Amino acid sequence: MNRKLVSLLLLFLATDCVAQRVFIQQMEPTRQSRYAAGQLAGALISKKYSIVSERTSADFTIQLAPVNVQLGSEAYVIERQGKQFTVSGGDNRGQIYGCLSIVEDIRNGIALDQIRTRQERPHLPFRAIKFDLPWDTYRHSYALDQHYETCRDTLYWKAFLDMMVANRFNALSLWNLHPYTFMIRPANFPAATPFNDQQLAEWQTLFRTIFRMAKDREIDTYLVPFNIFTSPEFSKAYNVNPRLNNLDHHHFIDGDTSAIVKRYTRECVTQVLQEYPDLTGFGLTLGEAMGGMSPQQREDWMKATIIEGMRLAGRKSKLVHRIPFSSTTGSLGITSIDTEKLTRKSIESEAALPFIDGPIWADLKYNWSHGHSTPTLVKVHGGKLFDTYFKPEPNTYKITWTVRNEDFFCLRWGVPDFVRSHIAANNQAYVGGYFLGSETYIPAKDYFTSPGAPVDWTYAFERQWLFYKLWGRLLYNPATPDALFRSEFVRRYGMSAAPLLEAYALASKTPLRLASSFDFTWDFSLYSEGMMGFDANKNVAYISVNQQISQPTLDPTYVSVSDYVKTTAAGGSFSKEKITPPMLANILVTDCRKALRLIQSIKTTGNRSLLYEVADVMAWANLGLHMTEKLNGAVALQTYRTTGQAAMKQVALRHLKAALRYWDNVIAITRPLYNDMPLVHLTEQKGHTWAENNTLRFHWDKLRPDVAKDIELVENELPTTPKK
Repeated sequence: MNRKLVSLLLLFLATDCVAQRVFIQQMEPTRQSRYAAGQLAGALISKKYSIVSERTSADFTIQLAPVNVQLGSEAYVIERQGKQFTVSGGDNRGQIYGCLSIVEDIRNGIALDQIRTRQERPHLPFRAIKFDLPWDTYRHSYALDQHYETCRDTLYWKAFLDMMVANRFNALSLWNLHPYTFMIRPANFPAATPFNDQQLAEWQTLFRTIFRMAKDREIDTYLVPFNIFTSPEFSKAYNVNPRLNNLDHHHFIDGDTSAIVKRYTRECVTQVLQEYPDLTGFGLTLGEAMGGMSPQQREDWMKATIIEGMRLAGRKSKLVHRIPFSSTTGSLGITSIDTEKLTRKSIESEAALPFIDGPIWADLKYNWSHGHSTPTLVKVHGGKLFDTYFKPEPNTYKITWTVRNEDFFCLRWGVPDFVRSHIAANNQAYVGGYFLGSETYIPAKDYFTSPGAPVDWTYAFERQWLFYKLWGRLLYNPATPDALFRSEFVRRYGMSAAPLLEAYALASKTPLRLASSFDFTWDFSLYSEGMMGFDANKNVAYISVNQQISQPTLDPTYVSVSDYVKTTAAGGSFSKEKITPPMLANILVTDCRKALRLIQSIKTTGNRSLLYEVADVMAWANLGLHMTEKLNGAVALQTYRTTGQAAMKQVALRHLKAALRYWDNVIAITRPLYNDMPLVHLTEQKGHTWAENNTLRFHWDKLRPDVAKDIELVENELPTTPKK
């Protein structure tokens, strides 16, 4: 090799080793553009680019242009001319999203010179997280209390807010029974706050930091207190009515409508808004501790306290009005047209107030407490939803749907087409967006992962990254392709992990199908990942074969086992759009077996994080196969009971024994990986004290005796006389 060729080769190698230099220019710096620029710089540095302070020395320039309102709220455009990229946003939030789109490409290994021009705009304007704080919680359980220290750590909130903005969530709502005394010392009721000055200052630093970091990311923040509650210290110091002295903060009690409680609440709202300028607004929730009050009295109380407190704050605020779920004086009443008319009138009157920054977000629970069921709206909290809120079409408020997750906390979940179908079913002009969240789970401390080799996450929400990425990105743009989510698996674990998205899309349909085929109401009535629900005594237990037979379905296209056997035994049939138990079993077995085939070749040796991703697909798939055998066994058992065909008893036994084998597979997969887990659903088991229930733990292993009881039940089943 001659000297000239060697010199050229050395020059090439030296040039290749020099980091490409990038100049990031903020044309009109704001706290939001500084955040966006920081995210760009961090991603570039992680890929060995160098950030320079002068354009003249740069190989590439990324220019954050001034806001261009003509693009529309939250929209962005990325343009490229040679080595210069220009990111334009319709507002500060749009500019952040444009920069984060480039960040995503960089982290996925796409070189700057390969990044293409693009633009996006939001499909729905409101994309919120419902976050129940672990202090003064709605429900009382160690499962919630254990998150206390994690949620006092601002590093946790930084990570959570970074996740939110990356996934295009634009609102964080913070819920607990009585938040005020963690945030202020009420000027006229100082004894209401239980903390000394130093302790209160620490709480205030926490909340101010959360709101500041959210504002930096252009995430709106809402405080949502339940009502009517006061602090125990207030009750003791200011002689609250002893009959209503709710020191333990139970939520189904009569409301305290005394003048002092009204004044205290109103002044707390005003002081919070004045002391926390980065707080965007408040939420109203009408129900808890408002027993004995009519719907009109509840609305009047809200106007006299929270709404009036917002007015007195002297600044504009946004408002979430949670649509009440009781048309009676009881906390657990049913829905009614009259209550809908009353509520709509109240919301429209609030929207006309000059200090309310509209539109008002009028919120309803989609399919009560178990939104991860069917995309079809069957009911809301309290029962049937009438059309009062939609006709005539509102112009001062938008409907938001709360999609609760009280069904899977441990196992990872991700079904892109379910989210897309949900959004498509709620594409009406009156829909403003969604809340995502839970009341029996807080995504903070990772209390699931068993001790062992290191994993790639610190916090619970980071385990469920696919859940948040799917909901957030698809709410922003439902046309976001599966390729984007697949790329995230590849970025984390390499090319061999690419099949994981399809595997999750198939296997984690299992809880959706269970919830669609098993009717429910409030939080504890179903826990899908545990195959648990209310038994005849309203205790949360493994769903027995008898309950599988008798339970009505939620989704009207599904057919229950009882109805199926009754109809077919009489010679009847079902229309083609109906999903019968045998059809559901066939769908489950097809999807779950395919999911298992997709992950067969993924090697997890030496990568414990990938092991968990693969194991959760295996767990869901085996739960689905368990459900398949359970359904087939239930049909055979009910057929035996209905027709007296002796052979059907043996068919039922064969299927239920197979169901137990699949359950044993779930135990074998999860026992080495997951701790015994506290579960809020178990805190109200009858026949035990709350303290006893609070020590109960969930693991699939603990339910094995109940699964085996189905076999014992059939073995002991006596011959029956055919029903006529």
